[in-house]
Amino acid sequence: MKVQDVMSKTVFCCTPADSVQKAAQIMKDRSVGAIPVVNDCNERKLLGIITDRDICVRAVAAGKSIDAVKVADVMTERPATCGPGDSMEACEASMERNQVRRMPVVDSQGICIGIVAQADIALRDTAEHTSHTIAAISQRRPQPQIQMAASA
Repeated sequence: MKVQDVMSKTVFCCTPADSVQKAAQIMKDRSVGAIPVVNDCNERKLLGIITDRDICVRAVAAGKSIDAVKVADVMTERPATCGPGDSMEACEASMERNQVRRMPVVDSQGICIGIVAQADIALRDTAEHTSHTIAAISQRRPQPQIQMAASA
């Protein structure tokens, strides 16, 4: 199966200059947890992605006012992507490797034409395979060990 057969083709987007408040409102209104960040919502050249987690961790938890903070300040730049002709196996492997739950789909010019989410996989695959994919994406990355200096 190809990415183009699974991806959500309706893409809601925002630009780096938009406020985090606007991005959060789009997420709420459209019931999505991530929005591609593009140069312009008509052209849709992908620049990054903003997730509900980005908003919580990089803005709200940091004590920033979400109406004053710009998407550019909290988005993930140059996210992992896949192409519409890629296999779903390759897309899932990339999601697992990058530990992302949503993957923008871009054409050969870097234009965002869709997005693949864990939900898209779950709706089209077996429970066993979906369970494996979600577990692999959710694996905790090893944290560097903090060395404590011995007190004298």
